[in-house]
Amino acid sequence: MLFFTAGFLAGCNSAGKATANDAANAPHVAVAKVTRRDLSSTLNIASEFLPNQEVTVYAKVSGYIRKLDVNWGTRVRQGQLLAVLDIPELQQQVQQDEAAARRSDQDVSRAKEELSRAESVYNVAHLTYSRLADVQKTRPELVAQQEIDVAQGKDLEANAGVSSAKDSLAASDEALIGAKAALERDKAMYSYSRITAPFDGVVTEIDAYTGALLPAGTSSNKGDQALCHLAEDRVLRLVIPVPESAVPDIRPGTSVEVRVPVLAKVFQGNVARVSDQVDLSTRTMHAEIDVPNANFVIVPGMYAEASLVLKEKHGALAVPVQALDRQEGRVTVFAVDRNNQIQERQVQLGIETPDQVEVVSGLEENDLVVVSNRSQLRAGLTIQPKLVSNGLTGGGL
Repeated sequence: MLFFTAGFLAGCNSAGKATANDAANAPHVAVAKVTRRDLSSTLNIASEFLPNQEVTVYAKVSGYIRKLDVNWGTRVRQGQLLAVLDIPELQQQVQQDEAAARRSDQDVSRAKEELSRAESVYNVAHLTYSRLADVQKTRPELVAQQEIDVAQGKDLEANAGVSSAKDSLAASDEALIGAKAALERDKAMYSYSRITAPFDGVVTEIDAYTGALLPAGTSSNKGDQALCHLAEDRVLRLVIPVPESAVPDIRPGTSVEVRVPVLAKVFQGNVARVSDQVDLSTRTMHAEIDVPNANFVIVPGMYAEASLVLKEKHGALAVPVQALDRQEGRVTVFAVDRNNQIQERQVQLGIETPDQVEVVSGLEENDLVVVSNRSQLRAGLTIQPKLVSNGLTGGGL
C-alpha cells in the first residue's frame, strides 16, 4: 500500500514537470489577426482592343477617282469629303432631266392658259344661252327657237372644252411630277460622286488612288474595289468571354479597370453591352467593354487586361487565404485561444480575393488564426504565436 502511494505521487510530479516543459518548448507558429477589410472579388480577362465601329467604304455609283483627299492615317470628321468621282454620263443624265422638267413646267403653263381660255369661252357661251333662254320665257316672239338651240349647243361645247382643258392640265401636272422625281433621283445618284465619311474616325487603309475606277458597291460581289477602310477609335471596345460562374454579376454600367502592358498605363472603362446568353460550346457570355480613347494613345489591336469587380463588400470580416483548410466540402481554420492552444473551427466563407477571404461565420474580430504550415499541428496543441501582419507568413514550423 505504501508502494502504490509513493508511485502515485511520483507520477503526479512527473506530469507537472511535463506540462511546464510543454509550455516552455511550445513551437513558434505564425498567426494573423482576424480584421475587417474592404474586399472585392474580381475577374481578370485578357483581350485585344477593337475599334468602336469599322467600315469598308465603297462607291455607291461607278466612276473614276478625280480627287482623293485622304491617305493612310488621315483623321476625318463625319461628313468630311474623302474623294470625288468623275461620272460624266450621270452628269449628262441630270442635265437631260433638268431639260425634261423645264419642258413639263412649260406644258403645265400652256395647259393653264388653255384652261383659262376655255373657261372664258364657256362663260360667254353660257351667258349668251342664259340670256336668250330668259328672253324666250318672257317674250317668245322675239327669239327664234333655232337661235336658242344654237346657243345651247355652243354652251355645251364650251363646257366640254373646259373639261378637256382640265384633263390636259392634270396630265401636264403628272408629267411634271414624274420629271421632277426623275431629276431628284438622278441628282441623288450624282451626289454619290462625292464620297464622305460616315462617322468621325481614322483611315486605316487606302485601297484605291486617283484615276482608279471604282465600281458601284451595290452587288453581293465581295471582290468589288473599295476606296478605304475607316475606323472609329475615339472609343475602343474590348470583347471578353465571361465565364458562366460570373454571368450573374456582370451587368451594363459595371466599372472596369483596363491595363495596357505596352503603354504601362491603366484606363477606366465600363461594361457597355452583354449578349445575355451563354454560349453552349464555351459556357461563356459575350460582353463588350467601352474604353474612352480621347488622346488616341491606344491603338486598335493592342493587348489589354481587363479587371472586372464582380462582388464588393465594405468592412468584411477577413482572414488570409493561408489560414484555410478545404477538405471534402468543409472549410476549417486553426484558431488560437487565450491559453495559446489550437482550436479547429469550421467556417463559412463569403467573398474571396487572391490573398484574403471573408468569413461569414465561425470567427470573430481580433481572433488569431494560424497562417503557417498545418501539417505538424493539431487541435489542443499549445503554441507560441508569432503575429504577422496582412496575412504574410513568417517563422513558425
